[in-house]
Amino acid sequence: MTSWSPQQYLRFGAERMRPARDLLAQVPLSSPKRIYDLGCGPGNSTALLAEAYPDAEIAGVDNSEEMLAEARRALPSRAFVLADLARWLPEDTPDLLFSNAAFHWVPDHAAVMKGLAATLEPGGVLAVQMPDNLGEPSHRLMLDTAASGPWSGKLASADEARAVLQSPQAYYELLKPLCPRVDVWRTTYHHPLAGAAAIVDFLGSTALRPFLGPLEERERARFLADYSSRIDEAYPVGPDGKALLRFPRLFLVAVR
Repeated sequence: MTSWSPQQYLRFGAERMRPARDLLAQVPLSSPKRIYDLGCGPGNSTALLAEAYPDAEIAGVDNSEEMLAEARRALPSRAFVLADLARWLPEDTPDLLFSNAAFHWVPDHAAVMKGLAATLEPGGVLAVQMPDNLGEPSHRLMLDTAASGPWSGKLASADEARAVLQSPQAYYELLKPLCPRVDVWRTTYHHPLAGAAAIVDFLGSTALRPFLGPLEERERARFLADYSSRIDEAYPVGPDGKALLRFPRLFLVAVR
């Protein structure tokens, strides 16, 4: 895959932070002492947690050096750890494990979340948000573009980089034996973006990465041109010059 780009990711900071704010609003903790921001990226979600809980010990965890460099620049007083969430465990007992749009990149993510929930303090919270948009045109058209061009061989397994989410019932049943309270819900956002170019740019720092990474520069440009034309047709621009990008997300909050 291509490297994570903090600059491209942060160009759509408002759209990416709204689900994080919605998730945090449902965390039933007033003064947690130890917090981990799992998949913290460039630190924007860590800053949200620091604002909500200024007295807490907060550490961000991510597997991208580029993202962590930006996070450390933005929040020099906070700790940031380079680690793979598939194998990472906290050294102490946390009160809050918070994750905004990260676990869908983790193999066997449900089992990983269950293991992390077991590390919580009694009354501690696992709060997770994951994109649930593989069925949307934005993602189906990635697969169509990958399969229809001369790059099809290189991209045969591009869709395997990201996990297919389980049902809300499955997550509930997974966590309920550990956590007396488990809330699961789904919210669909409709982001007004400036047409196909903005939609492709929005997805370029996240979902498109497995498709762009294996390609050479010229192939990448042709792939993006083909994909953009499909997006332009699937997401018509309205009178105000904006196209609505439908974006479902799955949320869960489990209290140990």
